[in-house]
Amino acid sequence: MSNTEDFRLHAHELIADLDAATSEMMSLISAHQLSGPDWERVTQWQHEAYERWMAYLNKTTYPDPPQNSASH
Repeated sequence: MSNTEDFRLHAHELIADLDAATSEMMSLISAHQLSGPDWERVTQWQHEAYERWMAYLNKTTYPDPPQNSASH
């Protein structure tokens, strides 16, 4: 797989997890459940999913793609 494909695959996984956590949090808000063990679990999940997403976006260790050295 290319670096771009690797990036997209992992980004999609992280976005799906963040989206699921945020949706679960919004469901609890709609149900007026803003405290208790479910709220604590979901807010922790959402926070960690967001942090994983931001850490992935901010990585600076991606290698540059090879330069096309062919003459045109």
